[in-house]
Amino acid sequence: MILIIAGTNRVGSNTLKVANTYKAIADKNGIAAEVISLTALTSLGRDETFIDLEKKHLIPAKKFLFISPEYNGSFSGVLKLLIDNSDVKQVLHGKKAALTGVATGRAGNLRGMDHLTNILNHTKITVLPNKLPLSSVGQLIGSTDLIVDENTLSIMENLLKEFNEF
Repeated sequence: MILIIAGTNRVGSNTLKVANTYKAIADKNGIAAEVISLTALTSLGRDETFIDLEKKHLIPAKKFLFISPEYNGSFSGVLKLLIDNSDVKQVLHGKKAALTGVATGRAGNLRGMDHLTNILNHTKITVLPNKLPLSSVGQLIGSTDLIVDENTLSIMENLLKEFNEF
């Protein structure tokens, strides 16, 4: 099962819309996937909410698809908090990850995906070399709150299929 992580705690974010688009693509292609949002993480520590998230979602997942929005030239603090507060050996070691960067600007969070790749490699996660930067993401999302741009959908579908076989 692929756990799709919307890597921000902002309510109504484009990041969650991208994550939900991946979930729709997974469903269409018979790929087992689940989306989690980090909006519930309000504490800096391993509180009851975090431990519940870890037990129910993070530990059972075999693969992670991180949707990483650009925050100040990198990725969000709440996503780093998720990694830092996790029981790294149970949650991360030996698993696989794929990355999609999200930005309203033109670089699609390329730098943030590099930072996240380095951290994930340090925690013994193998990262799919094919990363997807989504630039000007607001222009790709339609009234259904999902990506509607056909070219982007095709690229996302190809990445998801590649990751499923990875």
